[in-house]
Amino acid sequence: MKVAYASTPAQEEQINELIQTFYTSIFPDFFSDDEINKFSRLNVLRLTEEQAYMLSTLKNSYQVIAALQTIISIVENADECEQYHHLFEKNVEILDEFELFFPFRLDNFSKKDKSLSIYAEAANEHLI
Repeated sequence: MKVAYASTPAQEEQINELIQTFYTSIFPDFFSDDEINKFSRLNVLRLTEEQAYMLSTLKNSYQVIAALQTIISIVENADECEQYHHLFEKNVEILDEFELFFPFRLDNFSKKDKSLSIYAEAANEHLI
């Protein structure tokens, strides 16, 4: 008999927050709004009910959380990212194992897009 521990709602929430981080902090730095809109239509990093079920164990949810955090960290530290190419690819493979669609290579995050984005988080909540 094998015992599996269920993931907690906090872990599920953390996965969703990390996915939102890609759409509000990572993607706007490297892609145009049209490209990000296309990612959304292609279900990049979108969880279906089946995928959520696959992540319902503690081990699986922690693997996905760690993979998303690692990818974010590598992309945010673009200066040193080439030395982490293998680690980036390994974590993309982990996302693929759980059928989270992430069709990017590390070189997709090498050139920052300097335009403003509707997807980026607001710097403040005040209307001007």
